[in-house]
Amino acid sequence: MLNIWGRISSINVRKVVWCAQELGLDFQRTEAGGRFGVVQTDEYLALNPNAMVPTIDDGEGAERVVLWESNVIVRYLCAKYSHGAFYPADLPARFDAERWMDWQQTTLNRASRDAFVQWVRTPPAERQPALIDASVRESEALFGLLDAHLARHPYIAGERFTMADIPIGCEAHRWFNLPAAEYRRPGWPNVERWFNDLLIRPGARGVLDLPLE
Repeated sequence: MLNIWGRISSINVRKVVWCAQELGLDFQRTEAGGRFGVVQTDEYLALNPNAMVPTIDDGEGAERVVLWESNVIVRYLCAKYSHGAFYPADLPARFDAERWMDWQQTTLNRASRDAFVQWVRTPPAERQPALIDASVRESEALFGLLDAHLARHPYIAGERFTMADIPIGCEAHRWFNLPAAEYRRPGWPNVERWFNDLLIRPGARGVLDLPLE
């Protein structure tokens, strides 16, 4: 059985849980990180010396794989269990998906994180408006870029759902669910169409339908 460590409130844990559900895998998730602790224990640090979530432990014996870093975990699970469906066999298609996954982690997430943390996890009296303003400005430009891309493609990496849709879908979930009292986002019709398609996927249940915390 696949073992996943991490609290579901983490965007990075959501990616892994959604991926496992899309693939129809049996898995056990152990709450870890944040208020659940665990990540500083010797047992956990032996799996992930970064003391962060998620971490997975998959397989046994010589076939056992222990991994951390959410997008790498999504790549691994799709490569092993989707038989080419979510992990493209064709190299140009695969690396198109790869680059969008890296874009989520290095560009979109970096831009959007401050607005989320400030509006959702920071008491009003402690919020820093300059951080929020910069985050909104940068994120809106990036979602505009994504909207233009999705005007030409139904999914992130082309004509079908792939591993690339999972991390960016989790990022869209977080941005689209920012508190309405604090933020009114622009209309991005192509991103909204794509995100609505993701919402109805059975594998996304228990992930994209959760509130932010």
